[in-house]
Amino acid sequence: MNITVDAASGVPPFEQVRESIRSQVESGVLDPGFRLPPVRSLAADLDLAPNTVARAYKELEALGVVETRGRAGTFVAGTGVESSLRAAASSYVATARSLGRSDAEALDAVRRALGR
Repeated sequence: MNITVDAASGVPPFEQVRESIRSQVESGVLDPGFRLPPVRSLAADLDLAPNTVARAYKELEALGVVETRGRAGTFVAGTGVESSLRAAASSYVATARSLGRSDAEALDAVRRALGR
């Protein structure tokens, strides 16, 4: 796993970490089941605050890219297809909510799109 953070970039560090990990998962560089470094360890390696890395991991988990297994750590989730589907679903939910739609309305829209 190779992550770099450009402090001069206009992109927040947590987004750089998140996107670096996500792209490595999607490209197959990081396989399902791969254990990510602990938050504090990666934060120290990148000279970032632990909360910055924790936020990136939390967002990756919400997207279905990684899964946290308590004290065992954070691991790359499922297959690429499963991760991509979960990421698309999470993105749709976030969009629907940002548009002020309820979860029920979002589900109705999905059902209509599926033709049900």
